[in-house]
Amino acid sequence: MPRLFTGLSLPDNIVTVLSSVRGGLAGARWITPENFHITLRFIGDIDDSTAHEVFLILGRIERAPLAITIDGITVFGGDRPRALVAKIVPTPALIELQAEHERLIRRLGLPAETRKFTPHVTLARLRDTSPFELANFLGMISHPPRSNFEVDSFEVFSSRASVGGGPYVIEASYPFRDMQADILQRRTA
Repeated sequence: MPRLFTGLSLPDNIVTVLSSVRGGLAGARWITPENFHITLRFIGDIDDSTAHEVFLILGRIERAPLAITIDGITVFGGDRPRALVAKIVPTPALIELQAEHERLIRRLGLPAETRKFTPHVTLARLRDTSPFELANFLGMISHPPRSNFEVDSFEVFSSRASVGGGPYVIEASYPFRDMQADILQRRTA
């Protein structure tokens, strides 16, 4: 089985907005726009049997659609920049969804995620990009406006082992449910 992770796909209009910052930065390996996503939980390389268990256990998640907000562009890595990313506002609903993925994946006996969850969309991986070049680039680009959108599902993605990841393939999609509509439907039934 390929390397797996859970995440959120982005609507086409948001992909278009984020694509507008591509280009003009030395040492940047730009992520292909169709591979833009928000990672929730990296699972890793697992066997087919464990992958089947992952697909089943994630089907237990019942959540309402999520409101997502992109709030600017930043860099991961400090003095040694390694990624250019779009910041995602860490709402309680998003944090709770990620924590539920972590709990369920660990329940299967897979190791805990060691990195703190910082929601983002990776736009480029950086190699030998100086902080000076990066500061100039960030000062010159037109940052995308604060963007709000809703996601109505989460996905399990696969990727081939490669430098920088991708291409990503959606292996399974789990729709969120409108919990209020479910409650109203039960009351009127």
